Amino acid sequence: MKTIAALQAAVTAAAPFDGEPSDAELDAIETEMPAILADVDLLDAQIMTIDRTPTELDERRIRRARRRVLAARRDLANTSAAGAVA
Repeated sequence: MKTIAALQAAVTAAAPFDGEPSDAELDAIETEMPAILADVDLLDAQIMTIDRTPTELDERRIRRARRRVLAARRDLANTSAAGAVA
């Protein structure tokens, strides 16, 4: 049985994969972290209402979480666009 890393090395002639993210990948994750956390908050709010009828408080919680997701994505898009222009 071959491992995935062995198959990948046979297919591509790239440098060996050490299993760790590069500095550029870590920077990208750090930049996207507010959007990721906002998505997690929205999922948490939605999951809480899966097995029951949402109350008014649940609906407000989901609405606020959606707004945070949109704001985080907007901010991320604006910083990406500003970085591309500079």
